[in-house]
Amino acid sequence: MRHRKAGWKLGRTSSHRQAMLRNMAASLFQHGQITTTLPKAKALQPFVEKIITKAKRGDLHARRRVVAMLGRDRNAFDWLYVAKNATEEEKDAVNELRERAEGFFNVPESSQVERNRYGELRKAPKLVRHIFENVAPRFEDRAGGYTRIVKLGYRRLGDQAEVVVIQFVGNEEGPEIGGRGSTRRRQADRRTAYAAQLRKGAKAAATAGPAAEAPGDDAGEAKSEG
Repeated sequence: MRHRKAGWKLGRTSSHRQAMLRNMAASLFQHGQITTTLPKAKALQPFVEKIITKAKRGDLHARRRVVAMLGRDRNAFDWLYVAKNATEEEKDAVNELRERAEGFFNVPESSQVERNRYGELRKAPKLVRHIFENVAPRFEDRAGGYTRIVKLGYRRLGDQAEVVVIQFVGNEEGPEIGGRGSTRRRQADRRTAYAAQLRKGAKAAATAGPAAEAPGDDAGEAKSEG
């Protein structure tokens, strides 16, 4: 019997699965959204939302609990680093990532990220501080449901795993993320279009009725007068 065996296994050992969830959570807190498979997103969602719920308390004990859940207080936003001799393509790539992340929370300046001459990260903002100061305050008035999963409508090459986007709520404006809408939405749109077509036809018939009767009446009156 599989007593006390609930949860997503994802074909990994417990240590591998825990490390993977911590790394995915760190990426989500840095970028605001990440692309992954549907089982991984469903396993990551409660893990991230428990971290935000603890961070909303804002006290020292909550901070220690978040550090324990993430494994350590790691450096974050290393992707904001722009070298002095960076090309325009590299600068545009960093700016594109920054603009997308700023739709979910405040992003530090690139000057806060430094590397030494060997390319090693020397200075960067701390992830836990970013969670407590930039992420958790956005959901202060929200009781739960800080993230959402959006299906992209295609499957990954190789294993045909369903690909989704998991992101924080609050940035729903703009074009649809998925390649196709839901079945219920398509049915509702078809019904609305059909009802509008029926109303248009009924209105046209009502307008054409009096117009068709008017010439007949005039012809009858002219015949009677003759």
